[in-house]
Amino acid sequence: MSQIGGMIINLTVWILPVIFAVTMHEAAHGFVAKLFGDQTASRLGRVTLNPMKHIDPFGTILLPALCLVLPGGGFLFGYAKPVPVNFRALKYPRPATVAVAIAGPGVNLLLAFVSMLAMHLVPSTMNSATAWIIQNLYNSAEINVWLAVLNMLPIPPLDGGRILVAIAPKQLATKLASLEGAGLLILLAIIFLPRVIGAQFGQNWDLFAILVGGPADWLFHTLVRLSGTG
Repeated sequence: MSQIGGMIINLTVWILPVIFAVTMHEAAHGFVAKLFGDQTASRLGRVTLNPMKHIDPFGTILLPALCLVLPGGGFLFGYAKPVPVNFRALKYPRPATVAVAIAGPGVNLLLAFVSMLAMHLVPSTMNSATAWIIQNLYNSAEINVWLAVLNMLPIPPLDGGRILVAIAPKQLATKLASLEGAGLLILLAIIFLPRVIGAQFGQNWDLFAILVGGPADWLFHTLVRLSGTG
């Protein structure tokens, strides 16, 4: 296989699970919002499993691909188009907001577990096709667990931040909600700043690994045991 062909195969076993994971994640938000009375996502065609409605060309495809192929790759990061939710239109706004927020990570954990169970159905005869399927399923499990844990960080507009805003006292909730516009910058700072600063002192300061990597690894191995794939 040519070097270019191998690179394409390597990209497909990551990009395909990423697209499926973010599609299900965003569709779950829209579906639960619709159940609680908000038709915003439904009117915009976002309560669908059509990935074209959810993927962001840069955040869902190009950015993860660059993370994999650029020097020092292996770090996967990306995002999809957020599903619009009018939280004021939700019945029982606070509990409904929690339900809408938790739907995305919840679906990701379900997908991770199903991906692990599906490995039992792959024929034991190893060839290029079965190896590709197994790698997709393994990456799907890993990506979905990481996506669930990442989105539960208590930073608006991540799902964990939305939950925190919904359950916090009103005054605190207002202050937290005001951080939503800077949420992505805060997340990027958590990912990159400790690494950059630590490198100046010859140290590996990886706050992201502590906040997301550790819990994700624990959760991944817990699902491995439950699914019997270990």
